[in-house]
Amino acid sequence: MSVELALRFGQCPAVTPPAQVLVSEDATLVAAARSGDRDAFGRLYERHARMVHGIMLARVPRSDAADLVHDVFLVALDRLRSLRDDGAFGPWVAMIARNRAMDYYRRSHKSEELGEDLPGAPHPEGEAMTVLLAIRSLPSAYRETLVLRLVEGMTGPEIAGRTGLTPASVRVNLHRGMKLLREKLGRGAAA
Repeated sequence: MSVELALRFGQCPAVTPPAQVLVSEDATLVAAARSGDRDAFGRLYERHARMVHGIMLARVPRSDAADLVHDVFLVALDRLRSLRDDGAFGPWVAMIARNRAMDYYRRSHKSEELGEDLPGAPHPEGEAMTVLLAIRSLPSAYRETLVLRLVEGMTGPEIAGRTGLTPASVRVNLHRGMKLLREKLGRGAAA
């Protein structure tokens, strides 16, 4: 992913169904999954795995994100009966992901990711890693929405529909986060 492409995220057309459609489809799938339909839970996984992956990328080392996504969905499957509102699966699984990321740091041994300034050949994903590291240094309110948008490719309405944030909050977080990201990457206010 080029830095310039990442900084021009607003040019992608929205192809996401309205949030109400996502919620009603989730409610149907949750009800089926509660009755033992494994395929329905698989569909919930397919619908929300990108969001959970983005939340993890915003909080934990990249090398552990994929495993933690699976952990989150195992917890969700185990606790599905405790979900009060079937249509709130997205925000609920997002909160499980955030909690799992906090648990990761409580339970894990200290480790440190290697910096980009090590001798040797440049990392094949060097520019993308530079952007990801810059995003991770931002306040958490902006970090998550930026990773969901720039890394996971989710649209603003999709982020709102899946995380439970309002569309206005997502827009503000993306706008302010992009401004901070440009500053961190030395691009000023222009992109």
